Amino acid sequence: MPFARASKALTRFTVLDLTRVRAGPTCVRQLADWGANVIKIEQPPGLEAGEPLGGPREGPDFSNLHRNKRSLTLNLKSPQGLAAFKRMVKKADVVVENYRPDVKTRLGIDYKALARINPKLVYASISGFGQDGPYASRPGFDQIAQGMGGLMSITGAPGQGPMRVGLPIADLSAGLFAALGILVALLERERSRKGQHITTSLLEAQIFMLDFQAARWLMRGEVARQAGNNHPTSIPTGVFRTADGHINIATTGQKIWERFCVTLGARDLVGRPQYQTAAARSQNRDALSAEIDALTVKHTSADWVERFNAAGVPCGPIYAIDAMFGDAQVKHVGIARSVRRKDRSTLTMLGQPVSLSRTPSRLAAPPPALGEHSRAVLREFGFKPTEITALRKANAI
Repeated sequence: MPFARASKALTRFTVLDLTRVRAGPTCVRQLADWGANVIKIEQPPGLEAGEPLGGPREGPDFSNLHRNKRSLTLNLKSPQGLAAFKRMVKKADVVVENYRPDVKTRLGIDYKALARINPKLVYASISGFGQDGPYASRPGFDQIAQGMGGLMSITGAPGQGPMRVGLPIADLSAGLFAALGILVALLERERSRKGQHITTSLLEAQIFMLDFQAARWLMRGEVARQAGNNHPTSIPTGVFRTADGHINIATTGQKIWERFCVTLGARDLVGRPQYQTAAARSQNRDALSAEIDALTVKHTSADWVERFNAAGVPCGPIYAIDAMFGDAQVKHVGIARSVRRKDRSTLTMLGQPVSLSRTPSRLAAPPPALGEHSRAVLREFGFKPTEITALRKANAI
């Protein structure tokens, strides 16, 4: 029986998903959301020790990461399960895993082993620190990568100590970069007819996300420090108090600075020597911020947001998550999308943040129950009913 696809864009590709927790599932979610035939391979019931990695199946974390996928249970530690997996690899386009480097080799499902079965296979590995090197065997975790990758040293207010950001940015960026690598490899395969091994790590992804802060060290030897809500170069850019809360204001360039002062009702700031140039404003940022705060507290956040945007000065509210989803523009772009479960209840999750005009993404299917599609998937890969029964009797599925 055909299953619902999230898009027409990647329907020709079949992906075997061996990932767990967050970075790997983030990668595969990208492929599933664009219509790839994603088969999430999981341990059969009773074989997972302790709490399941990635949280409870009915929880928001699991649901958010595993929609638009189908579930097959397969015990890769059993000879029958491993043989079945390798048989599936012959017809697959992509395998994605985030085991520690030594684990996949021990199981016999590393890239070299599977490439011998299917030379066209695109195989993606996501790890904490890389596939080799002095830290390769260490367990990877987002917060560890945030610290080692430099992010925590530039996040937070000066003097308050290192601060993690409020989401698993190393996990998420590693997953997105892996998905990008897979798509590049699939494009290249159309010319070479050969697969390849894609690797990334939480550490590499986190360092890459430092972007211009890393570039300043590499090119100028400048070590960025914590600056709180202050932008490192565009002054004044940051958080300012209002009569009923706070707003973000971003002034970049002399013309916006001048428009900002006029709208603020402080035209005289433009001519003051200590604020006349970007360098001067940066040197005197604390005094300037105090002067701005003394004026912004006289009106509400909504009032200032309206005034500054009308004047061409970038300004916006600072929302809690519930208020953000209630915003008119957020509703308009439709990033919160719903799908029906089998019991006819509605599950609302995040959709893709990019739109394609001919082959858009959608929420086609809720996250699967454990092993929900085992029989259907195996039959699609050419397993006969007797073979499926034998796998079940051997506790391989």
